[in-house]
This record gives sequence, C-alpha cells and structure tokens, in this order.
Amino acid sequence: MVKDIQVLNEKETRGGFGEGILEAARKNPNVVALTADLLGSMKLNAFIKEFPDRFVQCGIAEANMIGVAAGLTIGGKIPYTTTFANFSTGRVYDQIRQSVAYSGKNVKICASHAGLTLGEDGATHQILEDIGLMKMLPGMTVIVPCDFNQTKAATIAVADYEGPVYLRFGRPKWPNFTAEDQKFEIGKAQVLNEGTDITIFACGHLVWKAVEAGRILEEKGYSVELINIHTIKPLDTEAVIKSLTKTGCAVTAEEHNVLGGLGDSIAQVAARYIPCPIEYVGTNDTFGESGKPTDLLKKYGLDTPNIVEAAEKAMARKKA
Repeated sequence: MVKDIQVLNEKETRGGFGEGILEAARKNPNVVALTADLLGSMKLNAFIKEFPDRFVQCGIAEANMIGVAAGLTIGGKIPYTTTFANFSTGRVYDQIRQSVAYSGKNVKICASHAGLTLGEDGATHQILEDIGLMKMLPGMTVIVPCDFNQTKAATIAVADYEGPVYLRFGRPKWPNFTAEDQKFEIGKAQVLNEGTDITIFACGHLVWKAVEAGRILEEKGYSVELINIHTIKPLDTEAVIKSLTKTGCAVTAEEHNVLGGLGDSIAQVAARYIPCPIEYVGTNDTFGESGKPTDLLKKYGLDTPNIVEAAEKAMARKKA
C-alpha cells in the first residue's frame, strides 16, 4: 500500500550529492570535483577538506569548467562538475554538446537547484527545460533522483558508469523516504507500489507528491501503481510497458516543462507499444517566478491535488 511508504526525515537532495561524491572519491582515486564558485551551495566542503588536491575552483566560468572537465577525462580522471542546473545546462549547452557528448567524455554534470523549488531566486535561476535539453544529446544519461538517500546512491553509482551523465537534484529540504542502503541501478525504474487501476510515473521531488496523491487515491478505492523513474534516459521501457499493460492509463509528474520531459518519454513508449490515456503534471510552456517552493508548486499545478485530479481524469478516459 502507498500509505506504508514512510518519511525517514527531511533533507536536501543536494546534501545527498555532497555525501555521495565524498564516498565516491574514497572508493575511486580518479574522482575529482569542479565547481563554478558554488562550493558551499553544492555541499562540497567535506570533499575539499579530505581531498584538497582533487578539487578545482573554476570561478564564475561555467563554459571553461566543462572544457576543463572534458580535458581531465583524457588523463583518466572522473570529473564531477557542479553548479546550479540552469548554469549547468542552458549556459553551457554548446560546450556540453561539442566537448562532452559528441566525443563521449566521461564527465558527470551534477546540477543542483533545479526546477521551481529553487524558489525565491526566481525565473532567471529556475530551469524547467533542462531534462529535455540533456536527454536529446546522443549518449547522454539523465538521472533525476527523488530524495537525499537516492541522490547519494546515484552520485556514487555514476562514478562506475562509463560515459557522460547529467545528474539533477534540488535545493530545499524534502521528504527522505527511500532506503539508506539502496543499490542504485542506472536505467532501472523503481516500483514503489503495485496497482491495477492507474500508473503514476514520477521523478525528482514530484515522487513524494505522487506518494501523497497515491494515498488519497487509495482512500477513494483505487489501486495505484507508483513508479519512480529516476533514470529518464536510458528509460526502463520494459517497466513502462509492463505497467501500462496492467493499468491501461497513466499520469506523469515532474518538476519540469511537460514539453520535452519525463511525460514525453513515457508517451513515446505508449504510442509505440501500448496506446492509452495519459495525463501530464508539470509546468505548461512557461517560466517560473520568485516565491516559496511549496507556493510555486501549487501555483503552477505541480502539487498533490493536481496529481489526484490528473489520475481521475486518466481513469475516466480509459472507461470512456
């Protein structure tokens, strides 16, 4: 039952990254960290204290940071670049495309402060199109973990993965509910609850909102399948087909534009293999604005009631 999924505590997903890169560095001497003048925001203090010779402060020069990281891979290093998601992608897309993706460099692009929950910093710092930008790059793996524990596990796991990775996480404290000792499998969807009436596919912060929505739907008598799509690319197509075959309809929930994000990926699989009603919860072709994270999620339709409403609409379309 969805109601059995319990919050362990509330922690920042970026804090999971900070702990994860430190553990990855302890396991692998080739792991190095780079930042664009945001070491505190990216939770790198413990890493720098333990591995000062494996840290590069690039300053407010994100494009140069990507180039330096690409160069470090030639010597066998595993560079993790760190800055806000907007500056990790939109500001340096050309450098990522040409210097990292095109040549298949083993760079881990680690992006915090993604989506609306960046909050008060406003639209210029919130990015809602980065998943689409990155998943369209050939060979780029795109990972969007849901909480502190999963972000930590994903950060450790990408060190052993050969090839460019985009790892997206957030700023605020958020419910932490996945297992502390979990093994993160890139490209393998996480089924949090099995059901037969509706599938909710979610990623990032919206996974917890999907859990809350699942509880409400269960109280209404619906059987909810809840799947955490922490790896947007490569997508676990088999898991998507299996679930849609069972439930016959779905909702996708993401802190991202519905154009180009998780919803588009799920819809492509459905259109090809098992056409069915799908509703989308995400921002609708818009920029964000300054405000408290929870208020912004409500205003832009990314809150628990929006997922419930979308699920009921999808199920109604299925019956029609």
